[in-house]
Amino acid sequence: MTFDYDLFVIGGGSGGVRAARVAAQGGASVALAEQSRYGGTCVIRGCVPKKLMVYASEFPGAMQDAQSYGWTVHAGGFDWPKFRSTMATELDRLEGVYRNLLKNSNVSTYDARATVADAHTVTLSTGERFTAKHILIAAGGTPVRPDLPGAEHGIVSDDIFDLETLPRSILVVGGGYIACEFACILNGLGVDVTQYYRGEQILRGFDGEARGLVSEEMIDNGVDLHLGTNILDITPERGGYVVKSTKGTEKWFEKVFFATGRNPNTAGLGLEQTGVQLGRYGQVEVNEYSQTAVPSIYAIGDVTDRVNLTPVAIREGMAFVETVFGGNPTPVDHDLIPTAIFTQPEIGTVGLSEEDAREIEPVEIYCTSFKPMKEAFAGRSNRVLMKLVVSQKTRRVMGCHIVAPGAGEMIQMVGIAVKMGATKEDFDRVCAVHPTMAEELVTMRAPVRTS
Repeated sequence: MTFDYDLFVIGGGSGGVRAARVAAQGGASVALAEQSRYGGTCVIRGCVPKKLMVYASEFPGAMQDAQSYGWTVHAGGFDWPKFRSTMATELDRLEGVYRNLLKNSNVSTYDARATVADAHTVTLSTGERFTAKHILIAAGGTPVRPDLPGAEHGIVSDDIFDLETLPRSILVVGGGYIACEFACILNGLGVDVTQYYRGEQILRGFDGEARGLVSEEMIDNGVDLHLGTNILDITPERGGYVVKSTKGTEKWFEKVFFATGRNPNTAGLGLEQTGVQLGRYGQVEVNEYSQTAVPSIYAIGDVTDRVNLTPVAIREGMAFVETVFGGNPTPVDHDLIPTAIFTQPEIGTVGLSEEDAREIEPVEIYCTSFKPMKEAFAGRSNRVLMKLVVSQKTRRVMGCHIVAPGAGEMIQMVGIAVKMGATKEDFDRVCAVHPTMAEELVTMRAPVRTS
């Protein structure tokens, strides 16, 4: 059978674009369809604009520190429209980069919504129809709105970058990394931030000691955090919203921001009719090679709900190309992935939490918390955390958890050692870089506890 393309990619995010252009560079005929903007969640409405907002939100603290270090600093107000305009220009530039990468790799692009008609056919919203030997689903995820009275009045993470003005007050609902990052960002930008989370502690799934410190620091920095609290209903009133909580309180907020999770973006793609299996939340079920139950259809990235991180989607895309077009079956390695949460302070983590490691085998915990030199000199009370989870039997470092400014940068390097199987003694043999926060990772000699 003759096909229009060797590969048709649905989704122009980081994973889809990487797979498309690498396959095309290898000689395959490739097409890609994207219904929104190229770059996907990460570039357009996720990692990149979020990190720019993180930078912007850190300046008030930096200016306070500058005064403590002898500088005369006079800060004006934050100009949100100016920042938003500059950020939009940068995102436009990055989208152009993604489009050019595809163009220069000879990938045919279609600015349209694509659906799957059968195992080898894609239909576009323009009415066009194409056949492909292989179809790759890389459609990403979409924010979830909770099912409660008045939820339609709230905004979600896709909306936050397009606000005309910053609200005076906002309620952030959720306790995951998106909720906590934006609570910190908006607090730093001068918004009165309240956060409700139904669980007993924020950042479920991360190391207990690390998330406990982040929670304390967020509260100390001005976030009004309420744990064990959820919303009952939202009522428009006085240009904002009155929110009734499960604690029996009623409070007015100018905006309500739902950060209550994301679901795979598979609704209406036509996958079920082809035999592709979907999970409970709509995720595409795939094997270790990212292949679905239909042999010609593959899926990568957030749409599979495996590890929802941009670098992981890119690696899954590369493994797909190597498997399908390189003749070298390559399973995706999802083990020991370093990651960062850009709260204030940041969390950097790789490997197992103390709680998860204890369930597997006896461990030793090396941990220290202290005031770093920069903050201590400026009179701040902020603390940082350095923690290693070590196997008693093999001495391998099973997990590393850092809570500190710049933790994301640190954990990238620590991740190399942990991925290589470094032992506690390997860490100990490394000479400390002084004075730094990270030197504590190689100077902790005695465990604080064993189990």
